[in-house]
Amino acid sequence: MLDDRSDVSTVTTLLAARKSGHTLPAPLYTSQAAFEADCAKIFGRHWIAVGVACDVEEAGDVMALDIGAASILILRDDDNQLRAFHNVCSHRGARLVPPGRSVVGKLVCPYHQWTYDLDGALALAPHMGVDFARDLHHLKPVALRDVGGILYACLSDTPPDDIAELAAVMEPRLAPYDLRNARIAFEQDVIEDGNWKLTMENNRECYHCASNHPQLSLSFHAADFGYDPDNLTDTEKAEANGLLDAYARHGAIWDAQGLPHAAVEHTVGWPTNFRTQRLIIAGLGESQTPDTRAAVSVPLGDTDRPGMGDVHLWGINSWNHVMSDHAVIFTAFPIAPNKTLVRTKWLVNRDAVEGEDYDLDNLTAVWKQTNAEDAHLVALAHQGALSPGYRPGPYSRFTERALDEFATWYVDRMTAGTGA
Repeated sequence: MLDDRSDVSTVTTLLAARKSGHTLPAPLYTSQAAFEADCAKIFGRHWIAVGVACDVEEAGDVMALDIGAASILILRDDDNQLRAFHNVCSHRGARLVPPGRSVVGKLVCPYHQWTYDLDGALALAPHMGVDFARDLHHLKPVALRDVGGILYACLSDTPPDDIAELAAVMEPRLAPYDLRNARIAFEQDVIEDGNWKLTMENNRECYHCASNHPQLSLSFHAADFGYDPDNLTDTEKAEANGLLDAYARHGAIWDAQGLPHAAVEHTVGWPTNFRTQRLIIAGLGESQTPDTRAAVSVPLGDTDRPGMGDVHLWGINSWNHVMSDHAVIFTAFPIAPNKTLVRTKWLVNRDAVEGEDYDLDNLTAVWKQTNAEDAHLVALAHQGALSPGYRPGPYSRFTERALDEFATWYVDRMTAGTGA
């Protein structure tokens, strides 16, 4: 077994060996050392998507989740303010609340009943003496940002300040949907048998969509994510040109409606990696459902108009589709070198009633199936990375440019400040 210094040296060597335009060296997907380095340098230092504002709708609502070895809790305090703290008692370090959601008046450590107000202040510490300075033992805060109703947390004491760029771009794009006042209609956890980077690579391309996602492809234009023009049939060329014409028409309408739609790519060279674009929904153009019609009769926020498309947003560990009738929010968290938790939340208007305004099976069908299909693909890719036959393969410059950028960003961020 390698000692800690050897592990660091090995990961540094592997990062330096990554060839531009190619997948990563296998141990960066499969080794325990790379997993631990990822948790420390990516998930420990960057803004990570952790949930949505409506995860904690009311004062006293708490949600706890694990980010690598760390556990954080997100809550809404008595003044309706969102806060995040390390899920660690300031006494002996015990976890305060289990993963998942709970409702509390105060946070009480189950070990010795140290009790905290919802602003993190230590309210009660039994048998610590009358001279005990409770104000020195508050909960340790975690940086938290609400960007249009999507929550981002950073475990670092010095979070990257370019989260302001994400907020500046996304607040106006998400404002019409009022996600802060939406409701979670359904939530699904899937454990993928693969490394988190393979999960993120998989969702950054649609090269695989036509052959693997028949249902998603009804509402999704794979051409949005690139194609080799010399590899298209005449029919496919006509469809691609038709899509370009459609974007010109929709763009003019979106401009007139004040809806930002241009692609914004904030990837290589930035700590906070994101890309967004308003996409045209295929088929009847309303929503990502089996028949491409809206699944919910009560629109999100102020979106009671046709043709608003799909506000697509990628992040370091997340991908999102925000449509007029509902939004689908995805987050991915590393559990082990070969295990990744993919958490999916379907958001609807807070006033929408299941069974009256939407059918839950219809709402969730496309992405439940797509998640299962993607989990299978990620497992196949991880199995390949474990094989002695694996060697870093070339990305398509037409359909996988975003993967090359993600891998480049990853190496840059893993080596930032190390001199490697």
